[in-house]
Amino acid sequence: MTDGPFPGSKEAVGGFWMIRVKSRDEAIEWAKRCPAGVNDVIEIRQVHEPEDFGLEVARQERKLAGRIASQS
Repeated sequence: MTDGPFPGSKEAVGGFWMIRVKSRDEAIEWAKRCPAGVNDVIEIRQVHEPEDFGLEVARQERKLAGRIASQS
């Protein structure tokens, strides 16, 4: 562990989980299983896939990802 740019960063630990679910209700059920304390906050956020914006956007995303992968 290293010090970050913010003072007091050793006292707070944060992170996130990304899970793929079929519905908001399923996400809520997963969140209920999280090991959280009484005053902890759990946020549920939707993350969109390229296909959510149409087939052309998804195609462009795959093409760009391929170009980036070939550069590394």
